[in-house]
Amino acid sequence: MTVFGRAQARDHKRYLWVLSSLGPAGALLPSQLVRFTGLELFWWIGPIVVLGVIPLLDMAMGIDTRNIRDEDYEALSNDRYYRWCIYVFLPIQFAGLVVAGFMWSSPELKLVDKVGLAATMGFVSGVGINAGHELGHRVEHLERWLSKIALAQSCYGHFYVEHNRGHHARVATPEDPASARFGESLWRFLPRTVLGGFRSALALERIRLSQQGRRWFSRDNHLLQAWSMSAVLFGMLILVFGPVIIPFLILQAIVGIALLETVNYVEHYGLLRGRRADGRYLRCSPRDSWNSDRLVTNVFLFHLQRHSDHHANPGRRYQTLRSSGEAPQLPFGYATMVVLALVPPLWRTVMDRRVLAHYGGDRTLVNNGPQSG
Repeated sequence: MTVFGRAQARDHKRYLWVLSSLGPAGALLPSQLVRFTGLELFWWIGPIVVLGVIPLLDMAMGIDTRNIRDEDYEALSNDRYYRWCIYVFLPIQFAGLVVAGFMWSSPELKLVDKVGLAATMGFVSGVGINAGHELGHRVEHLERWLSKIALAQSCYGHFYVEHNRGHHARVATPEDPASARFGESLWRFLPRTVLGGFRSALALERIRLSQQGRRWFSRDNHLLQAWSMSAVLFGMLILVFGPVIIPFLILQAIVGIALLETVNYVEHYGLLRGRRADGRYLRCSPRDSWNSDRLVTNVFLFHLQRHSDHHANPGRRYQTLRSSGEAPQLPFGYATMVVLALVPPLWRTVMDRRVLAHYGGDRTLVNNGPQSG
C-alpha cells in the first residue's frame, strides 16, 4: 500500500493505542456503574481492572513480539498521531479527578466507597505518571511541560528529574534507589526508593542549577516548576470542593506513587550491570531490564514493558520500542507481576530462580546491594 507514492509505514498496533485512554476514562465510570447496577463494588473499578481484568486479558490475548520494520522507524517516530494518543490522556485524566472530587465531597458516599473511589483515582494517577514518563523523555519543549502536568496529580514532580538524570544513569546498580535488589521485598523497597529518589532529585537539580550559575529559588528550577503545578491543582480543588477533599487528594496520590514504584520494583529486580576493567559500569544493555511482551498491558502502558529497549535507547518513542531476544523475560505482564510482588514469598518463588538463571546461577553477578560493588 502506498501513500503519495511512498510505502505506508506499518504498525500492527496503530489503532490499539487509542485504547490507552481507557485508563483515565475509568475514573468517569464508577458513579454511573453503581447507579445502573446497584453494585457498590464499582467504586473500586480501578484496582479491579488493573489487578484483575488486565491480567486475565493478558493471558487470553497472549504475547506480541513483533517489531516494526527498520525502514518504518523514522516515519513512525515522526507520526504525530502517536503523540495525540498521549496528549488526549491528560484532559481525560484531570476531568476524572474533578468528577471524583465532586463525588468524594458528597455526604451520600459511605467511607468504604470513598476509599474505593480514591483507590481508583490513585490507579489513574499511577498510569498518569507513566504518561508523564513517556513525555519527559522527549526533547520537545511542549512535551516536557506536559510531562510535569501529568505528574501534578500524584505530587511526584521530582520524578521528572530523578528518572531522566538519575535512574537512567544508575539503572541496575546498587547506587540506584529505583533498582530492586535480589531478595529485597517490595515492602522494604518502597520506602528506600521513595526517599532515595527524592534525595537524588534534590541533589541532581542543585548541581544542574549551580553549573548554570542559577539560584535554587528561580523559575528555572524543574522541581519547583513541577511542585507548583501540584500546589495549584490541589489548591483549586480544595477551593472548589472544600477542605473535605484533602484526604482524597492525599490518598489517591499515595496509591499512584505506590503503583509506580511497584512497577519500578518489577522492572529491574535483582539485575546488575557488569563493570569495565577500570571499575566503571558497562553501558546499559537490554540484559539489564525485565521485559514482557504481553499485548494488553503493553497497549495500556504505552509499551512500558519493552523496558529493555527503552533503557538501551531512551530516545525512542513508545511506538518504536522493540522486543529484544537478549532481554530477560517476565513470566507474566506487569499487572500480574504487581500482584505477585505484594506477596514476597510468592514473588521470590517465581522470580529468584529466573534472576539466577539469567546469570548462569552465579550469585556474585546479581544486584545484592552495596556490598556487591
